[in-house]
Amino acid sequence: MLKGLAITPPVIGRISIGRVVEKNGKRLPEKDDQFTITTQVQQRDGWMLHPLNEELRKANTGKLRAIPVRFLFSDPDLNLRAEYSCFDRESGRPVCVGDGETCRRAIDDGISELPCPSPDGCAFGQGGACKPYGRLNVLIGDEDEMGSFIFRTTSYNSIRTLAARLHYFSAVSGNLLACLPLELKLRGKSTTQSYRSAIYYVDLGVRGGSALEAAIIEARELDERRRSAGFDQAALDVAARRGFSNGAFEDSMEDVSAVSEEFFSGEYAGPSNAGNDNTGTDVPSVSNLRGKLDQRSALLVGKAA
Repeated sequence: MLKGLAITPPVIGRISIGRVVEKNGKRLPEKDDQFTITTQVQQRDGWMLHPLNEELRKANTGKLRAIPVRFLFSDPDLNLRAEYSCFDRESGRPVCVGDGETCRRAIDDGISELPCPSPDGCAFGQGGACKPYGRLNVLIGDEDEMGSFIFRTTSYNSIRTLAARLHYFSAVSGNLLACLPLELKLRGKSTTQSYRSAIYYVDLGVRGGSALEAAIIEARELDERRRSAGFDQAALDVAARRGFSNGAFEDSMEDVSAVSEEFFSGEYAGPSNAGNDNTGTDVPSVSNLRGKLDQRSALLVGKAA
């Protein structure tokens, strides 16, 4: 196993609740009120739709607001990884990742472990550079039992709700989270910050038309079949945990364009034709990124004083 490279669940597609559109020469995020399932192939006019997208839409009347899923791991924190992440606005590269207690920050001579006071109390990540960032991996269908679809989000509502549901379902099922038949659900709410207009976040529940007790019974039956076949769920969780801890940052350089476009589209300084292969684009060095963020932090501190 290559040291310094996080080994993450194989991804065969993406789940989003919005898209990126081009306006006045800029690629900007446009929110939606339904799910979209895509492949990992991006063309000039956006991400290619996955065949499951149309299949699930036919099974639902109206908009796609529920997706039947299972999970790879029994440990909730392996299925959903949520951190405070500070990204460089030009490259989308993570430069600091923390959990509210400690963080890993890219500095001139490598990675440094530092205290993490969370975004509100951190001068380094002020000005919106640092935000919660969650990645949820789910299984859809039975075509690839180890190939997952990833949902990325910086929404407090989605991260908080998904984390709670995962831990609750794991507890009530006796640690059979990986066997439970569940579904992702899209929910709407309004707040004063949204000026009373609807905002949407992702929730998790038992599949429609079923009760929690029935889902637990089904999970136990699946767990027994897997054990009889020699399926070792505990070993899979251990392997995943070891893979995640093998690197300082989970997102690879191949994820940079997707992260930049999805969360920093209005500020991303890369090429406007983000659907093309940007492997030839220069990526600033860690020292340059550190310098830019340090300058911004110093400016903010000076203004506050």
